[in-house]
Amino acid sequence: MNPVIKKFQFGQSTVTLETGRIARQATGAVLVTVDDDVTVLVAVTGAKTADP
Repeated sequence: MNPVIKKFQFGQSTVTLETGRIARQATGAVLVTVDDDVTVLVAVTGAKTADP
């Protein structure tokens, strides 16, 4: 999967959303940068019951 990067202005701040580069084993992951602040959002799903 190639990384996808989107940048936009939100008021006075520059926001960058990036996916496809980090936490690739997760169901979904986004690296969010707002000016100098960085946050990683990760979601993981799995089966309801384990199958040993």
